[in-house]
Amino acid sequence: MEERGLLHMKPKIVVAYNKVSPKVLSFLSESYHVINFDKLDAQTLPNFYQELGDAHGLLTAGLKIDSALLNRAPQLKIVSNISVGYDNLNLLELNKRNVMATNTPGVLNDTVADTVMGLILAVARRIPELDQHVKTGNWKVEDGVNLYGNNVHHKVLGIIGMGGIGTAVAKRAHFGFDMPILYHNRSRHTEAEQMVNAVYCSLEELCQQSDFMCLLTPLTPQTVKLIGEKEFKQMKSTAIFINASRGATVDEQALIRALENKEILGAGLDVFEQEPVSPGNKLLSMDNVVALPHIGSATHETRLEMAMLAAENLVSGLQGKMPPNLINREALKNLF
Repeated sequence: MEERGLLHMKPKIVVAYNKVSPKVLSFLSESYHVINFDKLDAQTLPNFYQELGDAHGLLTAGLKIDSALLNRAPQLKIVSNISVGYDNLNLLELNKRNVMATNTPGVLNDTVADTVMGLILAVARRIPELDQHVKTGNWKVEDGVNLYGNNVHHKVLGIIGMGGIGTAVAKRAHFGFDMPILYHNRSRHTEAEQMVNAVYCSLEELCQQSDFMCLLTPLTPQTVKLIGEKEFKQMKSTAIFINASRGATVDEQALIRALENKEILGAGLDVFEQEPVSPGNKLLSMDNVVALPHIGSATHETRLEMAMLAAENLVSGLQGKMPPNLINREALKNLF
C-alpha cells in the first residue's frame, strides 16, 4: 500500500499511442506515474478522460487536441506529439491554457524519404501491378511492350516543401538517380541549392517542368488543397504525382479526374483526404496509383526513435526546462 501511495505522488503522464515500446514506458516510469492506453475506443474513452483529469503530461500521436479534450485536463502542462506534423493540435487553445506542445522532427526524415523514393519507383516501373501480374500466373508475351514502365534516372524531380524530408528526398534523387531538382518553398533553401543544385521556382513552373512532383508540405490553412485542378492541368501528361504530406493538401476529386482524363500518368499516395481510406475510393481501383496506409515513417527503428524523442520532450517540459522541439513558445509566457 505504501508503494502504491508513493506511486500516485509522482506527476501523472497519460500515454495514448498504439503499442508504445516498453523502453519508452520504462524511461517515463522512472520519474512519473504512467497510465498507458494502447487504443482509444468506445470502451476505453471514459477511463481515458477520467485519467486526464489529474494528468500533467500527454504523450500521443494524431489524437485531436482541442478545447473539449483540454477542458478535461485542467492540470495538463505539456502535450508531446509523436509526429512531425501537428495539424491535430489546436495551438490557440493550448496557448490559452499555457500548455506546451512538442513534435518529433528530424528523426524520420530518412525513413520518409525512402518511402517517397519507393513510391516514385513503384509507380514509374509499375512494380505492384507487375507483381500481381506474375503472381496470378501471367508472364510477358512477345516483347512485353504492354508491361513497360518509365525511367526515373535523369528525370526532373519537383519538390513542394523543401524541409528536412524534402532535402533527404533531393539527396537521394540527385546523387542516386542523377535527377535535376526543382523546388517550391515558402523561402529559399540555400543549403539544398548548394548541395544538390536545386533550383527555386514558382509552383506553376514546377508543375510544368517536373516529371515527378512530390508534395511534402505540412498541413496549414495555406496548404489546404494546394494542389488541385489548375495544377494538374499544368503538369505533363507523362508526369507522376507523389503525396507524402497530408491528404487535405490535395483536391482528391481533381486528382481522380486528372488520372481518369490522362492529364497525368500516375500517382503514389501515402495519404488520403479520408483516413482510413474508403474502400469505394476510385483511386484504389486504378492500376496507375500506388496506395500506402499513411505509413511513411513506419519502420521499427524510426518509430522507436520518434516515441523516445517525444518522451524526452515531455520529460524536459515537466522538469521545467524548455523542450528541444517546442512548437508553441507562446505557451511559455506564464511558465518560465
